[in-house]
Amino acid sequence: MKGSPRFAVLALALLLSLGAATALAQTAITTGSKAFTENVILGELLARLAADAGAVAEHKTQLGGTRILWNALQRGDIDAYVEYTGTLSQEILADSGATTEDEIRAALAAQGIVMTRPLGFNNTYALGMREDVAAEHGITAISDLRDHPDLDLGFTNEFMDRGDGWPALRDHYALPHKRVRGLDHDLAYRGIEQGAIAVTDLYSTDAEIRYYELRVLRDDLSLFPPYEAVVVYRSDLEHRAPEVATAFRRLEGRVPEAEMIGMNARARLARIPEGRVAADFLATTFQVDSVVVVDTWLQRLGRNTSAHLLLVLVALAAGIAIAVPTGIIASRHEVAGQIALGLTGILQTVPALALLVLMIPLVGINAPPAILALFLYSLLPMVRNTCDGIRSIPASTWESATALGLSSGARLRLVELPLAMPSILAGVKIAAVQLVGFATLGAFVGAGGYGQPILTGIRLDDFGLILEGALPAAGLALVTQGVFELGERGLVSKGLRLRPETG
Repeated sequence: MKGSPRFAVLALALLLSLGAATALAQTAITTGSKAFTENVILGELLARLAADAGAVAEHKTQLGGTRILWNALQRGDIDAYVEYTGTLSQEILADSGATTEDEIRAALAAQGIVMTRPLGFNNTYALGMREDVAAEHGITAISDLRDHPDLDLGFTNEFMDRGDGWPALRDHYALPHKRVRGLDHDLAYRGIEQGAIAVTDLYSTDAEIRYYELRVLRDDLSLFPPYEAVVVYRSDLEHRAPEVATAFRRLEGRVPEAEMIGMNARARLARIPEGRVAADFLATTFQVDSVVVVDTWLQRLGRNTSAHLLLVLVALAAGIAIAVPTGIIASRHEVAGQIALGLTGILQTVPALALLVLMIPLVGINAPPAILALFLYSLLPMVRNTCDGIRSIPASTWESATALGLSSGARLRLVELPLAMPSILAGVKIAAVQLVGFATLGAFVGAGGYGQPILTGIRLDDFGLILEGALPAAGLALVTQGVFELGERGLVSKGLRLRPETG
C-alpha cells in the first residue's frame, strides 16, 4: 500500500500530460504571409513548426501587404507571421517613436503582440538598376539619381505609400523625378529587365538581384533602417499553445542571409514549391520532418472552383434579396429611387481591391470580406434593372390592374414582377458575370478561388499558373451567362422574351 500514493501521483501526471497533449492537438494555429516569395516561405516555416509542436496548423498565404497582415494579427484571424523591424518601426509603430529592438518589442507588448529575436538576416530595402543602365549613367548611389530626373522610376505599390517608402526617399534625397509609378513587386523585375522602368525598389535578399544582374545603389544618406526578420505572434499563444511559441523561437538566429537567399532562389527561380523549400530547411537545420503535399492540377481546380462558386453564389443570393426589393421601392418613389441608385452607383466607383480591403476591419480575412465586397458590387445592376423594368410597364396595364380591383401586393405579384422579369433577370445576369471576375481578388484576403493561382503565377512569373486561374474564371463567366439564358426560358413567357431588355 505504500506504493499507492506514488502510483496515484504518476497516474495523475500521465493523465495531465495526455490532457495537455490532446488540448494542444486540438489547438488551431494560423500563420500568415505577405504576397512575396520570401514571406511565403517563412509563413510555411511557421506553420510546419507549429504542426511539429502538435498543433493543427494552417498557412494563409499571400495576404496582400503589411496592413492586411497586421490587422489580421490584431483581430486574431492569424496567430503569427514574419515581419521586419524596419517595417515595424517606420510603418506599424511610426507614431510610437520606437526604433531600437527593445523599444519595438515593448511597444508591441503593449498591444498584446510578442516579437522574437531576429531570425538571422537583414532584408533591407534598396534601390536597383540594370547594371548596363547604371554604368551608362555613372550611377552607384541613390544620391546620383538627382542628376538624372528623366529616368522612369517604378516602385512596389506598398512602397509608394509607406512612411519609409517613396515619400521619405524623395524628401530625404531631394529627388526631382516626376515619372514615378506603382506596380507589383514581381512585375517590377520584368519591367526593369525590359527597360520599361530604370529604377525600382528591391528586397536585399531577393534572388532576382543576381539573376537579372542588377546594381544595388548605395544608400549613401542612410535612409533605410535595418529590416531584421522577426516572428510576431499573439501573446495569448504563450498560454494557449506554449509549445508552439517555443517552436517559433527556435528560428532565432538560425536563418542566415545566404540561406534565405538560397531558399528564395529555389522557390522563385527553380520553381520548387515553397512548402518543399521550407520542409527541406527544417529537416536540415532542426531535423524536423514534415509532410509536403503537392496537389495535382485537377485537385487545385476542384478546390479553387468550389471556393470561387461559394463567393459568387452567397454574394449574389444576398444581393438579390436586397436589390430586388430596393428596386421595387425605388420604382414607386422618385426620391427613394434616386437615393438608391446614387448610393449603389457610388459603390461601383470604388476600386474593387480597395473595397475588399475596407471590409477587413469589419469582418476580418478569408471569405467574409470577399463576400461582403462582392455583395456591394452586385447591387447596382439589379436595383437599376428592377426599377427600370417596373417603370417601363405601359400605363394601360396599370390602369387595367387597378380597374380589376387588385391590391398593391396582388398587382406586384401578378402583373408587375412577371412583366418586369426579363429586365430583372438581365440585371441579375450582369451582376453574376461581374462577380465571377471580381471574385478573383478574394485571393488577396485568403478567400481562395481562381485568384489564388493567378496571384501565385504573377509572383513566380509562371504563365501556366496565371492561365490556371484565368481560363476557368472566363469559362465560369460563360457558363453563368448560359445558365441565365436557360433560366430566362423557364421563367419568362415567350412573348415577353421577345421584348427588348432594359439595362
